[in-house]
Amino acid sequence: MHVGEETSAAVRPRGHELSAMGVTVAYEGVDVVHDASMTLRPGEVTVLVGPNGSGKSTLLRTIARLQRPRTARLVIDADTDGLALGPREFSRHVALLTQGRPTPSGLTVRDVVEFGRYPYRGRWGKADPDGRAAVDRALAMTGVEELAERGVEHLSGGQLQRVWLAGCLAQETGVLLLDEPTTYLDLRYQVELLDLIRDLADDHGIAVGAVLHDLDQAATVADRIVLLHEGRILAAGLPEDVFTAQRLTDTYGIRIEVDTDPLTGRLRTRAIGRHHTRTERLSAAS
Repeated sequence: MHVGEETSAAVRPRGHELSAMGVTVAYEGVDVVHDASMTLRPGEVTVLVGPNGSGKSTLLRTIARLQRPRTARLVIDADTDGLALGPREFSRHVALLTQGRPTPSGLTVRDVVEFGRYPYRGRWGKADPDGRAAVDRALAMTGVEELAERGVEHLSGGQLQRVWLAGCLAQETGVLLLDEPTTYLDLRYQVELLDLIRDLADDHGIAVGAVLHDLDQAATVADRIVLLHEGRILAAGLPEDVFTAQRLTDTYGIRIEVDTDPLTGRLRTRAIGRHHTRTERLSAAS
């Protein structure tokens, strides 16, 4: 999943700014996201965090137009109404890696990645002259090029996750949305995926929005954090401003300590359970 110099140079910067304003989403008449606003900027990674049921994935899916809002405005590059664009045109600006995609059968890895080129094909299979090169780049960037001719039904969960990500990269959009992208990945590929996300923002100007459960991963990769609870944005800003011990403890309902990792200089969080330290257990027993 490493981006080599040749592959990196071949990827064209296409970053867009995407602003979502006043997003309210209801299920069966009950609001589950309340008047949420956020902006994804070119060259930045914005990570949505919060407890289960806080509305992270719903907000991300709404920004991607997969979830119908009760109220919302989507603006691309300050002057384009994102809700007014046709589906194909919108998909040239915004791509989403969703959770829980089904495993197709009878298709190769390359076939699946080629699905990402659908916004560039017209009716009746109109030619996509840039498609082959875009697919090759996406396969290389996600480390699955050697699997290109393998049937996807024979892949592991982690391999399949990378194939779906490759399909999003082949779409060549200026905004990339990722809903829990490290799911099914082992530790090595989680780290490499986070590195790739940073490469997309830093080297290619892509605006990245991601939902992550792991607070340490969020602090490592994010330029900005959006913390949600019960469908509302509690705080948004730099990781060091959003991730305070008191705020995280209140939000997650468990004691969370925050400090700085001496190796990386990044924020580090620790959730403290009933059996959290040997010293305190021994002290309580004496």
